[in-house]
Amino acid sequence: MTFRGALGQLAGGKSKVEARDIRELFRKLAEQYPGFEPWIEKGIAVAIDGVIYRDTWGKKLPEGAEIFLLRLAGG
Repeated sequence: MTFRGALGQLAGGKSKVEARDIRELFRKLAEQYPGFEPWIEKGIAVAIDGVIYRDTWGKKLPEGAEIFLLRLAGG
């Protein structure tokens, strides 16, 4: 997984997280990169192979899938 922009800065340039589903991904991100937790609480969507999921924490992450984290803007 590659983090870009503000999320990349929070991860300190690292990008390795293995998870079975979105819930585990968010848990591991919060554990490994504490700066992510406020972003997760504010709202981050996950795009898996081009399909955006929000509030679907049980969604499985297929092996080899292209996964992007999308920061949600309020307004």
